[in-house]
Amino acid sequence: MNTGTTKPIDLRSDTVTQPPPEMRRAMAEAELGDDVYGEDPSINRLEALAAEMTGKEAGLYVSSGTMGNLVAGLAWCERGSEAIVGDSAHLLINEVASLAFVGGVQLRAVASDARGLPRPEAVEAAVRPTAGMFPRTAMVEIENTHNRGGGAAFSAPETRSVTDVARSHGLPVHMDGARIFNAAIALGVPAADLAAPADSLTFCLSKGLSCPVGSVVCGSAEFIAKARRMRKIVGGGMRQGGVLAAAGVWALEHMVERLAEDHANARRLGEGLASIQGVGDVTDPVETNMVYLSPRTMSAEEFVAALRERGVLCGGGYGRVRLVTHYGVNAEDVDEALDVIESVARGAVSAG
Repeated sequence: MNTGTTKPIDLRSDTVTQPPPEMRRAMAEAELGDDVYGEDPSINRLEALAAEMTGKEAGLYVSSGTMGNLVAGLAWCERGSEAIVGDSAHLLINEVASLAFVGGVQLRAVASDARGLPRPEAVEAAVRPTAGMFPRTAMVEIENTHNRGGGAAFSAPETRSVTDVARSHGLPVHMDGARIFNAAIALGVPAADLAAPADSLTFCLSKGLSCPVGSVVCGSAEFIAKARRMRKIVGGGMRQGGVLAAAGVWALEHMVERLAEDHANARRLGEGLASIQGVGDVTDPVETNMVYLSPRTMSAEEFVAALRERGVLCGGGYGRVRLVTHYGVNAEDVDEALDVIESVARGAVSAG
């Protein structure tokens, strides 16, 4: 790699975070048991802490956000039913149709606003009649923060505009809250306030919270009992998984507040990008730790490749480039990345 930086600056995703030394130490010293028997104290502690912080009765440790959304969907929806999702939902686009493949559950995409929240009137129109040859509507899903919405953080009143529609039809609401703590920090409210409109949610430990593995599903005790059975069906029992869960406990106790640093760095990045000719439209405002841009002088894939050659890693496709700040990326890295991006954009403009 012919880099223009002293080290690669990885802005592809907050999933590339590395656990801090103190987190590794907590993992090494974790008290262990067999989780399938409910006897791993570290997993039990993580599930209880996650439930408390999200305002739910119980939690379930799973290996990933995709598994979390899957087992939640399986718990709410029977085979042959339908789940309503926004047309830019991660569950719809980035989770390999897992709910359809494993559970026989059809996803029905509805129009969303520019930040990714399903439009309440679209959700209302998508609920199937109870009579006739229709699949049964079984669940409504929302996402907070919203990935393709530029990391949008939705307040509880915003999400209630959707969940109230679901409630009026007796439908449960699942929240893909992969980055719910980013939303909570950005909005200055407890995560439990944002989770309150939903019946269940999944959040990731392995993104901004910097754990090596894991997510937690939270909801009522009855729902979690069903989700635990679904986790077993998809092979998710983890035996002495406390060696991983201990990282999650440490993260929830030490890594949530520092997400504000990622948001500040993302705003710095967004402001810098807005002043560079050729990068096109830039996320505005930057709400959490994501910045999207739409290159005007080359395709998103070409832009990503040019940056990679110079040591800045980011993701791109569908005409947009995504840059994500996280633990391990500081303000100096952002400034260095901006210099590289400006160089690439300026060169493209000159060539054009």
